[in-house]
Amino acid sequence: MGSTGTAPALAGVHHLKLPVRDLERSRDWYTSRLGYEQAQEWIEGGTLVGIGLTHPRGGPDLALRLDPARAEAAAGFDYFSIGVPDQESIQALAARLSALGETHAGVHVATFGWILPLLHDPDGHEVRFYTVEHHTDVDAVATVHDPRESAARRAQARSETSPRASSR
Repeated sequence: MGSTGTAPALAGVHHLKLPVRDLERSRDWYTSRLGYEQAQEWIEGGTLVGIGLTHPRGGPDLALRLDPARAEAAAGFDYFSIGVPDQESIQALAARLSALGETHAGVHVATFGWILPLLHDPDGHEVRFYTVEHHTDVDAVATVHDPRESAARRAQARSETSPRASSR
């Protein structure tokens, strides 16, 4: 591992940029589903080509760029995970999305925290959420073998030892 004394100073993610096929449709989705607010517009040659979104409660800023070909090519891949404070918050987010008619995979135990995968925006980008709160302590480099299978085994073990499971 490198020395923190030689690492350059960084300050987190400034913003995420997504290619989209329809700026207004994507803006409306991110504002209605996740609470984003429009903060900027980019106009080139008299045409609106980009929209900047900010989040009032800590989400990373988003830039939506009109680029239909790249939007189609990027569909389905999870380029990033948006942080959520804790398990209670990610459960509330899943419930909100479900109430809005959005399909997703629900909240699952992941390697270190909880994950809400398989939400897709109008262009098919997978928008994932991962808790900042961990259920596992990590003191060194973590090697993760078969993460999906390991998470499923942990979830099964927890459900078998929960008070509700033992009362069945």
